[in-house]
Amino acid sequence: MTPHQGDRLAFDRAMVTQPVWNRFDLAREVTGISENVLLHAGPPFPDPKAITRPILNSACVAAVYEGLAPGLDAAERMIASEEILLKPAQDVNVVVPLAAVVSASMPLHSVYDAWRGQHRTFAPINGGNRPSLRLGLKSEAVLDHVRWLNTRCLDVLQGALAEGIALVPLAVEGLKGGDDCHGRTPVAGAALVHELIDRAPNGIADDEALEFLRGSPSIFLNLWMAATKLMMSRAAGVSGSGFVTAAGGNGRDVGIQVSAFPGRWYSVPATPPVGTFDVDLPPSRALGAIGDSAVVDAFGLGAMARVGNEPPTSPRSGYGMSVGEHPYFRDTGLKLGISAMTIAESAHAPQVSLGILDREGEMGRLGGGLYQMPVMPFRQAAEDVLTREQPSSD
Repeated sequence: MTPHQGDRLAFDRAMVTQPVWNRFDLAREVTGISENVLLHAGPPFPDPKAITRPILNSACVAAVYEGLAPGLDAAERMIASEEILLKPAQDVNVVVPLAAVVSASMPLHSVYDAWRGQHRTFAPINGGNRPSLRLGLKSEAVLDHVRWLNTRCLDVLQGALAEGIALVPLAVEGLKGGDDCHGRTPVAGAALVHELIDRAPNGIADDEALEFLRGSPSIFLNLWMAATKLMMSRAAGVSGSGFVTAAGGNGRDVGIQVSAFPGRWYSVPATPPVGTFDVDLPPSRALGAIGDSAVVDAFGLGAMARVGNEPPTSPRSGYGMSVGEHPYFRDTGLKLGISAMTIAESAHAPQVSLGILDREGEMGRLGGGLYQMPVMPFRQAAEDVLTREQPSSD
C-alpha cells in the first residue's frame, strides 16, 4: 500500500536519525519526575488496584532502592495508598523491558541523535541473566542486583564508553548475523561488549562485570529499545500521520501512540503471548503482554523481521505494513516503520516477540512467545487522524 503523505513525512523524520549512546543520566534529571514517582512499561493504569502483580513487585523493589519505603511490604502499602505513584515511562522518553520499573535516582543509558542535536531517549541497564527487575519478582536478590548494576557495573560501563557508540551499525551487524534486534540479540550484544573492551583505556579489569556482560546475550536490547524510541519520537507531531511512535503493554492493557497525537495512548486489554513454557505451570499463569520492547517490533524489527521461517532479509518481512527503508538498513532488505492507517486498511496488525511472565509474580519468566497485536487500537488511531484531517464544512 502507498504510505499516506503524513506518514511519509513522519517516516523521513524518523529515518534521518543517528542514535548514539554516549553517557548515563539520572532519571530525575532528564524526566523531571518527582521522588515518589516510578516509571513502568506500556499505557497508564487507571488506579493502583489495576497494577499487575509483576509490575507491583518491581515497583516495591524500586521503592526500597530509592529509599521511599523501609521494606518491600511497606512499599506495597504506600503504592496502594498512592503515596508512591506509577506513570508510563514512554510518556517521558524512557523505555523499560517487561515488568521493570525506573525510579528517580536510577542511572539510565542516554541515547541522543548525533545528526540533529541533543534530543534524547533513555533506558535502564539490562539486568542480564541474574535476578532482575524485568522479571517482576519481589525479593532481596533483585534489590541486591539493582544496586550492583547501578554502582559497580555502571562504573565499568562509564569507564569504557569513551566518546560514545553508534547503535545502528551494531544492530545491522546483529541482523546480518541472525539477530532480530528483539527476541534475539546475542550477535549485537557480543559486538557491543567487544566495543566496550576496546574503548576501555586498560580493558575491563573487573572480572565479575566482564563475565556478566559476556554472559548476558540481551545486554544490547535496552540500548536498542532506546535507539528505536529515539527514531520514533523524532517522528512525533506530524499532522495527518498515523506513524506509530510508541507501543507497549503493562500486563493489563496494550497500546500505541501515533505521530499526529503525541502523548495519547490508544489501548485495549492485553492477552498473553502465545508460546511454550520453560516451567510446569498451566497456561492460565501467563500474564498479558508486557514491556516497552514492543517498540522494536512496531518499528519493523523483532518478530516483524521474521515471517514463519523466513530470515530477516526476506522480502516478505514486515507483512507489507512498513513505510520505507532506512539508509543504514538497506543491505538487510528490511523496511521499517508502521502506520495505523495501513494496518486499519489491511486489518493485519504486527506481531511482537515477548517474554511470558507469571501473572502471580512468583516464578518470573515462564517462557517466550509471540503476541499478536490487536487491530483495534490502530483502527481507533487511524479514525482520529482521518477525522481531524477532513476539511471543515464551513
